[in-house]
Amino acid sequence: MKNTAIIYAATGLLALATAVISSAASAAGIEGTLASLALRQDTPIGPPVAKTSPQTMTPDGLGAIVKKIDPEAKRDANLWQFTVLERQVYIVADPGADRMRVMSPITQTSNITPALYQRMMQANFDAALDARYAVAQDLVWSVFIHPLGSLNERELLSGTAQTVTAAVNFGTSFSSGAIVYGGGDTNGIIGRQLLDELLKKEGQPM
Repeated sequence: MKNTAIIYAATGLLALATAVISSAASAAGIEGTLASLALRQDTPIGPPVAKTSPQTMTPDGLGAIVKKIDPEAKRDANLWQFTVLERQVYIVADPGADRMRVMSPITQTSNITPALYQRMMQANFDAALDARYAVAQDLVWSVFIHPLGSLNERELLSGTAQTVTAAVNFGTSFSSGAIVYGGGDTNGIIGRQLLDELLKKEGQPM
């Protein structure tokens, strides 16, 4: 097992800074978790965004919802690390750019064939829906991206469920668990069950 320092540069307004990943090979590919993922506090991670309406979601509000999902969740500034279905999940928020994202590492890009890359792109069109498969710094991720201020609790729970389900279903159905456009054969059962479980937490006090 080795620790590899990575810099995850996000597309658009949001960028992640220094990260460390611990990985171990397996027959299916990587079985790793991010040991730490810390935002640089000395460098802006996105340009200021003009606010046309007051923000409703804040980093503290985001953190309260994450604690409902996993009471053992860890926070470092505007970064959260927690577990869903034994899979590592990370949420990062950038209030200055009014963006947030949910993400889960899947495998190293060295494990991906051209056919799998094509299948990922096909899934982004009809099966991944609000979640997306993405590549950054030699890793494949499932990612959900949303403006921070307008995010509500149900959207966060749904986005988290889709991100985790897309990661779990990578290499098989490539589904985020919601509906599938175009009459595909993607199975969304896992995602619907996971979303139902997360929605049960919605009414819990923060």
